[in-house]
Amino acid sequence: MTLATTEPNHLTQQQLEQTLWRAANALRGPVDPGDFKAYVFPVLFFKWISDNWDFKHAEAVAEWEDDLTDEIEADYHVFDLPKGSHWVDVFETTSNVGAALRDALQGIEAANPERLAGVFGDVNWANEDRLPSTALKNLLKSFHSVTLNPDTVSGDMLGAAYEYLLREFAEASGKKAGEFFTPRHVVHLLVKILDPQPKESIADPACGSAGMLVETMNAVQLHGGDPRTMRLHGQEINLTTSAIAKMNLYLHGLDDFTIVRGDTFSNPQLLNGAELQKFDVTLANPPFSLQNWGADKWATDPYGRAVGGVPPKGNGDWAWIQHMIATMKRRTGRVGVVMPHGVLFRGGQEAKIREEILGRDLLEAVIGLPTNLFYATSIPVCILVFRATKPEERKNRVLFIDASSQVQPGKNQNTLSDKNVDAIDAAYKYGAGIDGSGLNPRLVHIDEIADNGHDLNIGRYIKGEAAAESDVKGALAAMFAAQEELLKAQTVLAAKLKAAGFDA
Repeated sequence: MTLATTEPNHLTQQQLEQTLWRAANALRGPVDPGDFKAYVFPVLFFKWISDNWDFKHAEAVAEWEDDLTDEIEADYHVFDLPKGSHWVDVFETTSNVGAALRDALQGIEAANPERLAGVFGDVNWANEDRLPSTALKNLLKSFHSVTLNPDTVSGDMLGAAYEYLLREFAEASGKKAGEFFTPRHVVHLLVKILDPQPKESIADPACGSAGMLVETMNAVQLHGGDPRTMRLHGQEINLTTSAIAKMNLYLHGLDDFTIVRGDTFSNPQLLNGAELQKFDVTLANPPFSLQNWGADKWATDPYGRAVGGVPPKGNGDWAWIQHMIATMKRRTGRVGVVMPHGVLFRGGQEAKIREEILGRDLLEAVIGLPTNLFYATSIPVCILVFRATKPEERKNRVLFIDASSQVQPGKNQNTLSDKNVDAIDAAYKYGAGIDGSGLNPRLVHIDEIADNGHDLNIGRYIKGEAAAESDVKGALAAMFAAQEELLKAQTVLAAKLKAAGFDA
């Protein structure tokens, strides 16, 4: 095996991102842009592992020279790289390149079972009908031009470049992006509100590509803390996305974390024995209005998550909230979750759940966000903040914030600027709007909310023009929710008609 040639050191961020995007474009044509991530990220990670192995090998040789043994060198490497599984072994293959890549990736996973099992996803690299050999060779060639070791690319640069690719792939994926990517300005706001600290445990039960976990690390580092002291946990149902999450955290310089794959409702895997593991911070942007989420088993849930009752079988929004509340540590626990406005006012069983949660004094804040912030939906959304132990002045009260005016309009999507994020965060932390923000938060006693039938619609509690605007948003949210339910019913009916032999 020959070692890769080191390119000139100290790439710029722009050069690195251009290289990565050029690699993605090597797939354009035979691969749908929405599927680029399944191919590009494993190859990127493979190149990074190989280049870092070379870097550490050179360090070991320089320090030990002729005294170097395999046992000594093993201590230098983060991951074992078995013979025949190096980047150069694959790159120099002239035929059956897909099979060579498959074997190399499987070899690396097998050599590092506790840390890298499943990290490369489930792409069939040898299937030339899905990925022609010319496209694969071009992909490898694009990555071969850059060396991804600490002497060339810092961990911060590589992490930022990974986030750049995630953002670009989300743009290309359209509505499918909601399955793995939350816009980073929303993540930044949520993390800022929850204020993670060094040594705390953090969890995301619908972690996608681990953007929220990465942002908690960034927040601690920004304030001078050591993010390596944090304990990061995530669960994700999608195999490809869970693999992307692991790679994301590794490439951001972390190697002590837990990412598990599975259905959070039916098979929660972040456990402490037979009980749910408890965390200081739990945060998520879970899939909205999830159908067939497992309501039939929720009443007898062995983890006791059905606080206040069982949410509707055709809408799992409150099930996510119930799960997250169940993972809060008794004293320090706090939860932040992005939800559609429908959770604030829908009736039936959801109203009973709201009543129970409010009665336990767990809901701290309801923050209405601008419309059209997400790839997957343009409907109004909100952030709900729950806290195991509220400050004295907020006990038996809920803080309402209408932040719909805090927006930077965009062509396809709206965004939150840093100024918007700071204004919303200040309104949450101090219960008052900063000058010029237009925010007028209100702290509302739970007795007033009870008088309104435990309705949390923001327009009920923030008066004046904001109330009128918020009532309109509530009406729109109700309309969108009704339209979604109608679409679900139509889909079920069409399937039944087709099964019965009728043409749809």
